[in-house]
Amino acid sequence: MVRFENVGLRYGLGPEVLRDITFRIEPNSFQFLTGPSGAGKTSLLRLLFLSIRPTRGLTTMFGQDIAMLDKDSLSSLRRRIGVVFQDFRLLDHLTTYENVSLPFRVLGREEDSYRYEVIELLQWVGLGERMSALPPVLSGGEKQRAAIARAVIARPQLLLADEPTGNVDPSLAQRLLRLFVELNKSGTSVVIATHDIALMDQYDARRLVLHEGRLHLYD
Repeated sequence: MVRFENVGLRYGLGPEVLRDITFRIEPNSFQFLTGPSGAGKTSLLRLLFLSIRPTRGLTTMFGQDIAMLDKDSLSSLRRRIGVVFQDFRLLDHLTTYENVSLPFRVLGREEDSYRYEVIELLQWVGLGERMSALPPVLSGGEKQRAAIARAVIARPQLLLADEPTGNVDPSLAQRLLRLFVELNKSGTSVVIATHDIALMDQYDARRLVLHEGRLHLYD
């Protein structure tokens, strides 16, 4: 599904923040991405989400060489990827329900075909009473859950989550991780960036460990 070969990334004329990154993400796989602050986790996630291109090296996503794709083709590939951003990126003028429905609306689906599915997921993540609320009145944890619901609602082929349990209590963190596990069982490849060693220790999953811009793999 994803292949990086000797990928490097630098911003402007600065030093490389990622160096010689080589790894693969197989279909239906589950992995954690971890490492100290400043190691390059967010940069690697941005490469995986196709919001930036590498400075050098080969990157293929869903069998396609990223360097050969135009803007429209990249946008098409992004629709196959779900992302949970650390800053949530909810649209303030849309309700919780409307934010979570966005992936379906982008695909042009009629509301009658997804309304029950969205409501069921919002209830499952504890936002059933907040469906009509706008993001500015939501707490940090509620925004986090809404962002997660939006990322998983359309069952993407690849899910990228940047510290998805950072703003919730341990009990809810476990529940959200179970959601990711179930999504993985249904066919989605999952990459979760986290600092929470205790959380990772509870799952038998591959670890992608970044240190000073280099990647180490632990199966």
